[in-house]
Amino acid sequence: MYVYAYAPFALEGIIIRVEADIRRGIPGIDISGLADGAVREARERVRAAIRNSGFTFPQDRILVNLAPAGLKKDGPELDLPIAFAILAAAGLIPPPEGLMVLGELELSGAIRPVRGVVAATAAGLAAGLRGFIVPRENRAEAEVLAPARSTAVATLGEAIAALRHWHQRGAFPPPMSFESPGPAACSGKVPQPNEAGPGPTARSNDIPPEDFSDVYGQERYKRALEIAAAGGHNLLVFGPPGGGKTLLARRLPSILPSLLPQEALEVRRLYSLAGRSEGVFWQNQESLAPPFRSPHHGASVEGLLGGGKTVKPGEISLAHYGVLFMDEAPEFRSSILKALREPLEDGVITIARAEGSVKLPAEFQLVLAANPCPCGRLGQMVGDEGGSLCFCSDDEIRRHWQRLGSALLDRIELRVPVLPTPRNWVASLAKSGSVSHRQDSASVAKRVKMAVEIQRDRFRGLHCRRNGRMSPVLVERFCRLPEDTVRDLEIRIRQGGLSNRALQGVLKVARTIADLEGRSNIESEDVEEALRFRCSGEDPYDVLTLSDQISVPGMPFK
Repeated sequence: MYVYAYAPFALEGIIIRVEADIRRGIPGIDISGLADGAVREARERVRAAIRNSGFTFPQDRILVNLAPAGLKKDGPELDLPIAFAILAAAGLIPPPEGLMVLGELELSGAIRPVRGVVAATAAGLAAGLRGFIVPRENRAEAEVLAPARSTAVATLGEAIAALRHWHQRGAFPPPMSFESPGPAACSGKVPQPNEAGPGPTARSNDIPPEDFSDVYGQERYKRALEIAAAGGHNLLVFGPPGGGKTLLARRLPSILPSLLPQEALEVRRLYSLAGRSEGVFWQNQESLAPPFRSPHHGASVEGLLGGGKTVKPGEISLAHYGVLFMDEAPEFRSSILKALREPLEDGVITIARAEGSVKLPAEFQLVLAANPCPCGRLGQMVGDEGGSLCFCSDDEIRRHWQRLGSALLDRIELRVPVLPTPRNWVASLAKSGSVSHRQDSASVAKRVKMAVEIQRDRFRGLHCRRNGRMSPVLVERFCRLPEDTVRDLEIRIRQGGLSNRALQGVLKVARTIADLEGRSNIESEDVEEALRFRCSGEDPYDVLTLSDQISVPGMPFK
């Protein structure tokens, strides 16, 4: 008789078979199967939880085996399976055949949540298991894949009562809360459920959602965000503080297209493996919004890329099929910025460990925001003569920009310099002033959605989601140009010194611009606009090219 459990490992994880043998001898529990400290400590937690829940703990020698024995097991999610195995071996509960059991036990018998429930249910269903008993806090995760085959419990008594119900009727009872769980759960009488409490719901929020219409001007930056959202392109925005770099970047989710159900499932699986049971994914099961992650620049390598003693997804995996926004990008550790290059190309992150390599999905869209110099004032002028507010030396500016690295910048298709110019909007603060029309997120999202639908039809069956992920073969197939445009592009390549990757990026962006306009063919103006976005950003002094242009700031209006 086995009790099935789950050990998170990589994306799929491993199903663990827990079995117990009770024999005469000095009372105690031995655990075999490469159990780490947390699992070995389960001996005392399980003993106390069984007794404090009102059950009789066997006064014999107990051997618990965790198979496969060659895999190291860690974490407390094996507490409840071990308790079930001991009680079943003692004949106190029916054998939990065909069930997966997950949960950490407190000494009182209460069950604490565990991570990886979505992945566990997926692995269990693939292995032919028929039901799942999970902690109550993990109910929403279990219901992603097995709403009719799972039950969520809060105590050991509730778990045993659910097992009795399953054994007698072949199904779990409806959600319930027991007044006094205890030995009655093993007596053959199935407790009657009380009124179920409300499940996870989305939090009420009276704050209006962030919208493009909140921001004055910065039309070129808004256009770059629209192209990035439609094609999944990477973007760099740089300029002095107060220009709206972060303000508009945080409004990018308002125009992002919804995920497909299968894509949302993969994202939920990663969040579950990371132990992130909060957020809109679990508050609203119907939500298909892509993730938007914005880690602090002090984040560790493991926190951003993934890893740790027990490998967990990092921020780049939590941004899978979504956006990773890195504000103050040059302030991130150099090792982190360099390590982003492979995932940007491959869409996966490979974490090497002594026991083997772990691959986690990381198909994210990178958005970087940066000041052009250490003080941040490069490009900001004052007075009629245009005196610069920046006091950084040329060497300091170069060292600051070199932190990004040319290899990472070469993977950024869209680069946008911005400047704050409050003179252009302050007049609208007058009571008599007329409010100028500003494009809202809904109208932009409508165009983005149309372009994304075009790409889904184009790449159906080709293992590609967006223009920004096209391989060189697909670029050659879908980015055909008129002959005169090819000649002009060759001249620009010689003048601008574009790399092969940079040229591929220009063509991908041009393809997205044509999709936004609803055109099947790329025109010369599409390539020209893509080149304008590409030609900035190699040099921080590019921000000075905006000094003579009329620009409007990114400043909140509401």
